[in-house]
Amino acid sequence: MRVSYMNTKSKLHVKSIAAAVVGFLALCGASHATTTVGARLKDIAAVKGVRENILIGYGIVVGLKGTGDSSTDVTAKSLGRLFGKLGLDVEKNAAVKSKNAAAVIVTAKLPAFARSGTLIDVTVSSIGDAASLEGGTLLVTPLRAGDQQVYAVAQGQVTLGALTDGKAAFPTVGRIVSGASVEKDVDTNFAGKKSFRLSLNNPDFTTAARAVSLVNSELGGKFATARDSATVDIVVPFNYDGNTVELMARIENIRVVTDSKAKVVLNERTGTVVMGDRVSIAPVAISHGDLSIQVKGQSKPERLLEVKPGPRLDAERGLINGNATVADLVKLLNTLGVAPKDMTAIFQTIKATGALQAELEFI
Repeated sequence: MRVSYMNTKSKLHVKSIAAAVVGFLALCGASHATTTVGARLKDIAAVKGVRENILIGYGIVVGLKGTGDSSTDVTAKSLGRLFGKLGLDVEKNAAVKSKNAAAVIVTAKLPAFARSGTLIDVTVSSIGDAASLEGGTLLVTPLRAGDQQVYAVAQGQVTLGALTDGKAAFPTVGRIVSGASVEKDVDTNFAGKKSFRLSLNNPDFTTAARAVSLVNSELGGKFATARDSATVDIVVPFNYDGNTVELMARIENIRVVTDSKAKVVLNERTGTVVMGDRVSIAPVAISHGDLSIQVKGQSKPERLLEVKPGPRLDAERGLINGNATVADLVKLLNTLGVAPKDMTAIFQTIKATGALQAELEFI
């Protein structure tokens, strides 16, 4: 009878290796799952009507240290009307000049389903010749929406944000955190809806069809239909009547594997190229200056990227298993030290010949 044994140190070493292998396999599995589960429906689509609204108003910032408007008639007349409303004896349309005040435009975003008393941030921007809004205080300013109704009122201390060498980068623009109070409810009665519409952030027929299939599978019936590549209509099931919020909470977490058209984005200044993983190049010959590159089709399921050296160029051939992709070509061009402007010209030519089966965009 043969007995084999292992000392404690060896056992611990084997256990460590086993744990590392298990951890690596788990990491690979998690990585694979992450790449295949897709994105949540709430991250790729928005519910029609559930959005922010822009608010705008005209106000006066006071308390400035001589950095306000110097010769703006609007500010002077506004101060005159303000003093009149406060009960001061000021002549009609009188102009009150002060470099401690500045006329500003106040903007804010009203959240969907906002209720009275909700606090929102506001942005204050000078419209006169004020040098800085630092240390100023915004007086009571009504904020109106596109229907000209007042939905919020702003007031508070203006802050200029991050400073560079003790000075703000844009001293004529400031913010007031929680500087406006919502005065009017935004009520769309979402819970009582019988149907609603989802709009895809990036329209695509394949993505829309997948979303419809997954929603119908989740709800157990034909409740979702795709109108086009960007629109999915959903009918509220009877068991969710009057409880659309719970229905939306259920379907918005459905994960959809999104699809998109092949696209190549090229930065002309830096030579940076960003592309999808399925952008391929058909057989084509490229000649640019001393550079000569040929993408060949072969009888085997592979393509050959061949570089023909010029007078000042000495490069080796590269064999790519499978179809030659844009990534292969970019890697080759970078290896050869091709300048960004030359790379731009090469891609434009490839696109013009029809060999690049993707949309080409320059930024």
